[in-house]
Amino acid sequence: MTHSEFLDEPPVGPLLTDYDREHMKLYMRVLDAATEGADWREAVAVIFGVDPDAEPERARRVHDSHLARARWMAEHGYRHLLRDGHD
Repeated sequence: MTHSEFLDEPPVGPLLTDYDREHMKLYMRVLDAATEGADWREAVAVIFGVDPDAEPERARRVHDSHLARARWMAEHGYRHLLRDGHD
């Protein structure tokens, strides 16, 4: 995955965004990695292609912000999908 395919920080807010819909698989991957106890540095390198040694601050921001949004999706955002009739 290249930098152009994702934002360093996903949009946040109480509503599902187009970005959320387009990056659902990415959210699931980062959430699965965290749930399985994967090291965040390995996860950000594999999932986002960001080198945590070369760009430590960016890598952490990318990982943490997408993980936070993935958790929001798991707890709240899925309701918007159900309501909108998307699967």
